[in-house]
Amino acid sequence: MLTKKQNLLETIRGGNPDRFVNQYEYLNLILEVPTGFAPVKGTNFKDAWGVTWSWPEDQIGGFPLHDDEHKVLKDITKWKEVVKAPTINTSDEAWAAAVAHANSIDLNEEYRTVMFGPGIFEMTHMLMGMEDALMGLYEEPEAMHELIEYFTQYELDFAKVLIDKLHPNALFHHDDWGSQINSFVSPDMFEEFFLPAYKKIYGFYKANGIELIVHHSDSYAANLVPFMIEMGMDIWQGVMRTNNIPELIKQYGGKISFMGGLHSGEIDFPTWTQENCAKHVEEACKTFGKHYFIPCLTSGLPMSNFPGVYECVTEEIKKMSTVLF
Repeated sequence: MLTKKQNLLETIRGGNPDRFVNQYEYLNLILEVPTGFAPVKGTNFKDAWGVTWSWPEDQIGGFPLHDDEHKVLKDITKWKEVVKAPTINTSDEAWAAAVAHANSIDLNEEYRTVMFGPGIFEMTHMLMGMEDALMGLYEEPEAMHELIEYFTQYELDFAKVLIDKLHPNALFHHDDWGSQINSFVSPDMFEEFFLPAYKKIYGFYKANGIELIVHHSDSYAANLVPFMIEMGMDIWQGVMRTNNIPELIKQYGGKISFMGGLHSGEIDFPTWTQENCAKHVEEACKTFGKHYFIPCLTSGLPMSNFPGVYECVTEEIKKMSTVLF
C-alpha cells in the first residue's frame, strides 16, 4: 500500500495510485502560525491590517465590513497614506506551537504544510470593498499595481519567516478568484495585475524547499488555468463542477491537478445526510477518474461547516476506492 504522499504523487503524475487521494489527507496543515488573524464567531473583530470583520452567530463565516465607518481604503490613489503592513512576529515564543507541530510531522507520510491567506486579490477587496477594488483596476491601474506589489512584498517577507521557522515542503494558499459561474476579472486583466505577483510568490517558495503548491479558489476559474500552470501551481483546490472538470483534466492533466468536485453548498448543510454525501461522492469519483483529480469538498480547509459532513465524505471516498481500484 502506498503512503499518502506516494499515492498523491502517482495521482498527479498520471501513474499508478492504489486508491483515491482522500481530501486533504496528504497535507498536514500547520495552523498555529501567528498571523494576526483570529476570527471569533459571534463577534466583530479587527485583523492585523485594520480590516473589521463581522461573523454573526447564525452564519458559517465572517466577511469584512465596508460601510463608510469601517472601510480601510476609501481612495486607491491614497493607499500609501492608509495601508500599513502588519509587523511580522518572529519571536520564538509566538512560533513555539507551530514549530512543535512542524517537527512532529512524518515527512514520509505527509507534507509539512504552511498556509497563507488572504491572497493578493482578496486583500484588495477586503481593504476597499469588491466594487472599489474592481473599479480600481480600470480607473487607477497604476495605483493598483503599486498596491498589489506592496501586498506581494509582504507575502514574500512572511514566506521567508515561514521557511526559516518551519522548513515546510508544501504550501496551501487561499485566494478566491471567481463566483460559481465566472472569474471576477477577465483573463487579460488577471494576467496583467495578478499573474506577476504570483509568479514572484510561488517562484520564491519553489526556490526555497517547497515541493508542492496547492491553491484554494472555490469558484469558476477554468479560464485562468493556463496562468495557474505558469505561476507554478501544482493543484487547484476548490474546483467546482461548473468548470467542466473532465475537460480540464483532458486538456491540462499532467501540468496541474484538480482537487474538489464536491460542492460544499450541495453537501454541507444543516440537514445533510449520508445518502446525499454518498451520491455526490460516487458521481464525482466515477465521472472525474483516477488521475489528476482528488475528490474533496470545495471548502478551503479539512473541515465542514456542520458536524460530521467532512468525516462522512471521507468514508464515502474510501468506499469508492474499494469499488473502483
